[in-house]
Amino acid sequence: MTFALETRELTIRFGGHVAVNSVSCGFAPGTLTAIVGPNGAGKTTYFNLISGQLKASAGRVFLRGQDISASSAPQRSHLGIGRAFQLTNLFPNLSVLENIRLAVQSRAGLGLNMWSIWSSHRGLISRAEEVLETVALTAKRDLAASALPHGDQRKLEVAILMALEPDVFMFDEPTAGMSVDEVPVILDLIRGLKSRQDKTILLVEHKMDVVRELSDRIIVLHNGALVADGEPDAVIASPIVQEAYLGIEVKA
Repeated sequence: MTFALETRELTIRFGGHVAVNSVSCGFAPGTLTAIVGPNGAGKTTYFNLISGQLKASAGRVFLRGQDISASSAPQRSHLGIGRAFQLTNLFPNLSVLENIRLAVQSRAGLGLNMWSIWSSHRGLISRAEEVLETVALTAKRDLAASALPHGDQRKLEVAILMALEPDVFMFDEPTAGMSVDEVPVILDLIRGLKSRQDKTILLVEHKMDVVRELSDRIIVLHNGALVADGEPDAVIASPIVQEAYLGIEVKA
């Protein structure tokens, strides 16, 4: 099988602590894989190694078969890895539209020059406005990103990812801190990306109902190691997940 993304024996040590321990895993195009595990299992650290925020102690990362282990986080982004963080990662003093505009501009290879003659790129303006409408933020287009409530900031971050059009979408607890009313909007956006069947989606999420509904596959990290990998129902029912993740003691 040809993987869109693959890690081979990916490892990182902090002093004597092994946070991610020799994780080998491939992710196929058109699939959504949920990554679960208890707090401290290494899920976000694994994401950081894939997206380049952390440098691995050992192992390699491949994108479409190309070894990108030596590439920086910005380089990996340009190559097609898009990452949404637990905490929003926006340009807080720029407007909602300007945040998306910069992503569209970057995707078109025009860099991040705020002072480029934007009005001369009508197609890019249309694309930015289209993305705005997709995430239901058109009415707030002129607000500073920092003025948005938390749920809208998460929507804006997803919008920026969509504007960048990566091959791999990485969502790290995308619904964290959101109200019950706000969660469905984010989940609908992820469902929409999944329905295209041409993107590879990785999702770290604690809400098991969300995991069960959205994922094609679940992998489980525990103490930095990959301990389970398979179809959602089978993985959720496995003793190691019942004990390690759900806290249910499984008797022999």
